[in-house]
Amino acid sequence: MMELPVILFGLGGVGRSLVRQILDNRLFHAETYGLRVRFVALCDSRSAIIEPTDGLTDEEIEAALALKKEGKSLAHHELGGSQDDLSAIVDIAGIPGTVVVDCSATEQTVPALLFALSRDYKVVLANKKPLTNQQEVYDRLTRAGDTRDAPRDLARLRWETTVGAGLPVIATLTRLVASGDTIQRVAGTFSGTLGFLMTGLEAGRLFSEVVREAHQLGYTEPDPRDDLGGVDVARKALILARGMGHRLEMKDIEVKGLYPPLMETLTVAEFMDALPQLDEHYQDEVARAAAEGKVLRYAATIQVTDGRVACSVGPTAVEKDTPLGRLSGTDNLIALYSRWYSPNPLVIQGRGAGVDATAAGVLSDVVEMAYTV
Repeated sequence: MMELPVILFGLGGVGRSLVRQILDNRLFHAETYGLRVRFVALCDSRSAIIEPTDGLTDEEIEAALALKKEGKSLAHHELGGSQDDLSAIVDIAGIPGTVVVDCSATEQTVPALLFALSRDYKVVLANKKPLTNQQEVYDRLTRAGDTRDAPRDLARLRWETTVGAGLPVIATLTRLVASGDTIQRVAGTFSGTLGFLMTGLEAGRLFSEVVREAHQLGYTEPDPRDDLGGVDVARKALILARGMGHRLEMKDIEVKGLYPPLMETLTVAEFMDALPQLDEHYQDEVARAAAEGKVLRYAATIQVTDGRVACSVGPTAVEKDTPLGRLSGTDNLIALYSRWYSPNPLVIQGRGAGVDATAAGVLSDVVEMAYTV
């Protein structure tokens, strides 16, 4: 039986779902892969539980999950204590063969991730922010050395769930690049929330009505502007563009949100009350698109022309008879146009959000890492 030591950063929704799926699949992993995932450290933002020698027992892990479900710190665990240095956790708990999994939502994990790679440990990311940090940080994470000239290190870092949750977006992009195919255009919708909104607008509903419903259903963040601003979609687009080999920063991406900057200073309640002010604008946008035989989508577009790349994120009128035009509901979709996939693109579509789907994608990366030299 192979024992795979794992250090986990982040016990929010995705982190907890990942731990639960690992516990629930103990027998399956043992019988199918001869594998047991052994947690040697679980970390939240300010505390951790560590057992580097034998690993945490399932009972100790269950107690940690119960604490986090109650909104409590791991410091309340019988093995828990405060932590303000994830690199120190990696230093204490890591052994050869360790996989460090980042399910947090902060760029503060970057030093610990780089430290783990310097120890020849492996890293799995659900957290987008390390990969959307400065280009130099991206290079150091994804390459064997510290410079852009080092080869891409596919054996020690996986980040499949940073774009499209459990959909095989990064793997597909990486295979196209590795084959020498030339990707000329990427078009996609990477937000189930915004997909729900655009489908509602296409059906003739008011912008304010659909946003309120999405908020009530829990599709949006507590502050809907976190979704409507488009920054999360822009991060995903940046990861894809960098994966294609382009050197870009977040500031290079043109981002158009779905509300005016003046509404940024409002409280959440004030923002929700002000939404009807935008209804007429979006009715006009939908009508204008329809007059051209198009539909409105919140899309990310990466266009390569004569070696130059342009990346934009925002509401876009697209032809009805295209993969994006036919999309409806909360699914994510990415269309890849390349030398081999043209004029008909390679299309990946499906559930691209949700903590369970994301955690399942992370778990797939972890299991594959167990057998990657």
